[in-house]
Amino acid sequence: MSDLSTVVNAVAQAATAAEPAATAVAQAASFSPLGAGIAFGIAAGGAGVGIGLTAAAALSGMARQPEQGSNLKGTMILGIAFIEGLALIAMVFALVVVFLK
Repeated sequence: MSDLSTVVNAVAQAATAAEPAATAVAQAASFSPLGAGIAFGIAAGGAGVGIGLTAAAALSGMARQPEQGSNLKGTMILGIAFIEGLALIAMVFALVVVFLK
């Protein structure tokens, strides 16, 4: 039995050594969903921080100059929309990486 297992192991090693490039490509493709998830998580976290800082700055400005509240509110909403748009673009790129291998 040990002779048979030695032959099987030798054949398996020869088969995997014959195609190292194909194995590396398959292994890299198997990690693409993980990379996409990490990238989108970082992008979503960055968007969350950006939205929080934008809202904090707008509220601080409204507290200092209440008469400019409506102007600051409009600017804040526009800034938040741009930040959220960047997060959505990152999500689309992550989905492209996952589904279009």
